[in-house]
Amino acid sequence: MNAERIPILMYHRIGDAHNDWERKYCVSPQRFAEHMHTLARAGWQAVTIDNFFAWLDGRKELPNQSFLLTFDDGFLGVHEHAAPVLKTLGWPATVFLVSQLIGQRDAWCEEHNPSGITYPLMDASHIRELRASGFSFHSHTRNHADLPTLDDSALRDQLAGARNDLQALLDDTVDYLAYPYGRYDDRVLHATQAAGYRAAFSVQPGFNRRDIDRFRLRRLDVFGTDSATALRRKITLGSNDGSLTHTAAYAASRLLARLGMRRNE
Repeated sequence: MNAERIPILMYHRIGDAHNDWERKYCVSPQRFAEHMHTLARAGWQAVTIDNFFAWLDGRKELPNQSFLLTFDDGFLGVHEHAAPVLKTLGWPATVFLVSQLIGQRDAWCEEHNPSGITYPLMDASHIRELRASGFSFHSHTRNHADLPTLDDSALRDQLAGARNDLQALLDDTVDYLAYPYGRYDDRVLHATQAAGYRAAFSVQPGFNRRDIDRFRLRRLDVFGTDSATALRRKITLGSNDGSLTHTAAYAASRLLARLGMRRNE
C-alpha cells in the first residue's frame, strides 16, 4: 500500500542526560536503539529526504509506514551512538547543522541548561563520514538563532549565511531549513524562501500529506522519556502524546467517526 501521509521524527542529542532539563531532549544510546529496532519490527521504514520530497511533490510513491528521521543541531552523539544503529538497519537520516558552531559546542544551551553544561557538536570529518554512509545535512541557521527576534539584516545573515557556509563545506546544495526552537512567523517564512530554501521544518506535530505547506512541515518530538512503545504510538497517531490515555481517546474518536457519530461536547 502506498503512503498517504508520512510522519517525521525529530531527535536532538543522543547520549547521557544529567538533569531533568536534559532528559526532555536527550535520548540515551540504549533507548535510541530500542526506538529504531521497535519501529523496524513494526514495519516502519526510514526514507531519504530526497525521496520524501519526491513523494511530497507527487514524483514518487513510497510504501505505507515510511517515515523521515531527523536530528537537530548536529551533536557528536549522532555520530557516536545513532549512526551505528542506523547502519545495522540500512536506514538514512537527515541532520540540521548550526553552521558556525561545527566542531564546537551547543553554546545556545548554556543559558537554558540549569547546570550550564554544553555538549560537543560534530566536526567536518564526522560530517563527511556520515555523508558517505547515507546521511544528509541541511541548515539550522548559523548560531541557532531565535529567528523572529532578529532584524531583517541579521535574519538574512542567519538564513542565507548558513546556507552558503554549508554549501561550501558539503560541496552540495543545501535546500532545507529547520527553524531553531521551531519559532517562525510570516516574515521569517518569507525570508527563508528569499534565502533560497525549498522547504522548512517546524516542530508542530502531525502527519505530512502532499498538500502541506512546504515551509511548515510537521515533525514529532522524540523525548528522552519516551519508551519504545510510546514512540510507536506517537508515530502511529501523528502526535507528541504517546500515552495510553491519548491512544484510547483517539481510537474511540475514530470509531465514532466511522459510525457517523460524534462525542457530546
